[in-house]
Amino acid sequence: MLQSTQNPANATKFPSNPNTFTPPKNIVATMEQATIGRSLVIKGEISGAESLYIDGRIEGTVNFADNRVTIGRNGVVVANITAKEVVIMGKVTGNILCTDRLDIRSEGSLTGDVVTPRVCVEDGALLKGAVEVRAEAQQNAKAQSKTTEQAKPAESQKAAAAAAGAGNSATLAHGSKVIYNE
Repeated sequence: MLQSTQNPANATKFPSNPNTFTPPKNIVATMEQATIGRSLVIKGEISGAESLYIDGRIEGTVNFADNRVTIGRNGVVVANITAKEVVIMGKVTGNILCTDRLDIRSEGSLTGDVVTPRVCVEDGALLKGAVEVRAEAQQNAKAQSKTTEQAKPAESQKAAAAAAGAGNSATLAHGSKVIYNE
C-alpha cells in the first residue's frame, strides 16, 4: 500500500527534495575555545576568558583561571600555567596551578611543580616535579595564613599547623595512608 507524496500527512514528514540536508540541532551548548595552531610561536603573557587549545609553542605565562587549557600532542609550553583545568597531551615545562583538575595523558609530559585538588596521570605519561594535592578551601586558608604569619609569626605557625593537621592525609581503599606535606 503505497501512498502518494501528494498526501498532506506525508508532505510534513518528508521533504519534497530528498537531497536536502538538515543538520541535527545540538542540544548541548557549544563551548568557545581559542586555538593556537601548530606553526605559531608565542612569547609573553597569555590570558583569556575562554578555553584554550595549544598545538604550537608558548614561552611565558598562561592565565585562564576560570577555564580549561589543553596542550595538544604537538604543543610545547615553557610557561607557568594557571587554569581551572589543564589537560596535557604534549610537553610542558613549568609550574601548574589548577583550581579543579590536572590530567596528564599517556603521550604527555610535565616537568614542574603542581598544585591542584585533583590529578590524573595515565600510564606512559611523564611527570617530574612536586605534586601538592589540596582542596580549594585549603588553598584559600593557606593564603590567609601567610598574611597572618607576617603579623604574628609564632602564634600563626601553631594555628596553621593545627589547621593543616586536620586535612593533610588520606587513607586509601586498600589501607595504605598518603600524607601530604605543606
